Amino acid sequence: MSSLSNHRIQRAFGAAAIFAVTSVASAQAMQQRTQPDLAARQAANTSDDTTDDSHAVYSFKSRADSLAWARSRALASKSTGYRIVVSLQDHHLWAVVGRDTVLSAPAAVAKGTTLKFGKSTWDFETPRGVRTVLGKEADPIWQPPEWLYAETAQENHLKLGHLTPGKPTKLSDGRKLAVMNGVVGVIDQGTFAELPTDEHIVFDNTLFVPPLGTKNRKVEGELGKYRLNLGDGYLLHGTPYKESIGLAATHGCVRLRDEDIEWLYEHIPVGTKVYIY
Repeated sequence: MSSLSNHRIQRAFGAAAIFAVTSVASAQAMQQRTQPDLAARQAANTSDDTTDDSHAVYSFKSRADSLAWARSRALASKSTGYRIVVSLQDHHLWAVVGRDTVLSAPAAVAKGTTLKFGKSTWDFETPRGVRTVLGKEADPIWQPPEWLYAETAQENHLKLGHLTPGKPTKLSDGRKLAVMNGVVGVIDQGTFAELPTDEHIVFDNTLFVPPLGTKNRKVEGELGKYRLNLGDGYLLHGTPYKESIGLAATHGCVRLRDEDIEWLYEHIPVGTKVYIY
């Protein structure tokens, strides 16, 4: 048996990556911007004379992409009431009540890359538009999506396999992988032995994906202390990868510093609108 530690593999999640499609100079300009742009100030109905939106340098994949950004930006600018505003270009989040900005925080957003593995493709984007806070959770447990296993298999030149409860998988040495009582283990000469729950399951040059709900599919700490659910797998959440905050570095969620996600958890009610542009 060989194994890949989740903690070792997951360090890749914190790697900073600025997504640019026009030029290296544009990417560097995006990375250096730390001030909120005019649209966010308009969304908050506030002003900031120290920031000049005319000097902002943004990059887009296409004209259609830039038009979609402009539409979402205008929608955020016209928003009212209690809301959250997220600028993907500025890597920043604001919480706004009426005319007052009550939280201004740097954020990590999607890195904008694409993963292709076998017949599957994943685009790691944070979608623009309007979402709603559907729920909140403290000490969240992450159940990694399929792309995590595909990404890990690709990086380590492994095949990808799937385990199914009630259907043991025979290994080349005659042993079997099986799921019993919510844990993946190995059956050897009729005896079941649980596998470590903090390691990837690798046998016969294959990374096996544990079923959802099993202990092997649950990761503690990856989402920080709190998360706000925006639906379709997208979250506002904390992170152990502090160095990624303020960069384009995630697979689609918006990461925040501990103190900022805690503030949102405590003060943002379920049902709050989230404007992303």
